[in-house]
Amino acid sequence: MRFATFTANGATFFGAITKDGAIALNDAFPDQASLYEVIAAGTFEQLTEAAAGREVTHKEFTYEMVMPDVRRILCVGVNFPDRNAEYKDGSEQPKYMSLFPRFASGFTGHDRPLIRPPENHTLDYEGEVVIVIGKSGRRISQEDAYDHIAALTLCNEGTIRDWVRHAKFNVTQGKNWDNSGAIGPWLVPFTDAAQLDDARIQTHVNDELRQDDTLNRMMFPIRREIEYISTFMTLLPGDIIVTGTPTGAGARFEPPKYLAPGDVVEISVEGIGTLRNTVEDE
Repeated sequence: MRFATFTANGATFFGAITKDGAIALNDAFPDQASLYEVIAAGTFEQLTEAAAGREVTHKEFTYEMVMPDVRRILCVGVNFPDRNAEYKDGSEQPKYMSLFPRFASGFTGHDRPLIRPPENHTLDYEGEVVIVIGKSGRRISQEDAYDHIAALTLCNEGTIRDWVRHAKFNVTQGKNWDNSGAIGPWLVPFTDAAQLDDARIQTHVNDELRQDDTLNRMMFPIRREIEYISTFMTLLPGDIIVTGTPTGAGARFEPPKYLAPGDVVEISVEGIGTLRNTVEDE
């Protein structure tokens, strides 16, 4: 079962996505106004039961960022061995993971355009798997880490490359341009470790394969990400962790292959789906 946030006729809904269309489930959760609130309330597992036997309510709709009201998004940077080598700075594999925050305003939904701003045209793509926390915890062990995941989705962690170089110690300003990235299309319940351990992620730009790797090659596996992050902050239901992108982003080509209007970016993981976005100028 897949669950998304979508709009139709000027109204916003959350619900199940089927091959025939969307099933709005807002009325089944009168105390929760969004998928984020459903997860925060601990009722995410009830979505499948609520959708059972219901007819499609919308055959035409527009996908939104899957959790547009999410409060906390943490991203893991430089998390594949080849990614570290891409920087060509002679550095060894880091002892600790790089982390930075992103905000919901920086993301759009599936089949929506990524927006290239007029101030800078170094818009780049990064295909990543996203985990959504379903159970709170502090100092979570790697052994128990997967027990705290509610759902999976995909991210195009769009970046304005020149702006991540504006300061010495942060990348925040290059990572948070409005609608520069996307998260979606939907949430897939996390029920089996193989959904992550055996996952292969691919990114195509205009049908050209740019990124292709498996999550089992991460320098900091997702179990370790949860352990490390929960050491300094309590992870809460609804928190998002964007887990890291493989080699092959546009900035690493000679010359760079930045995104331009008309481009189509597709990020795919079997068992989760495909996140597709076009590119437009603001």
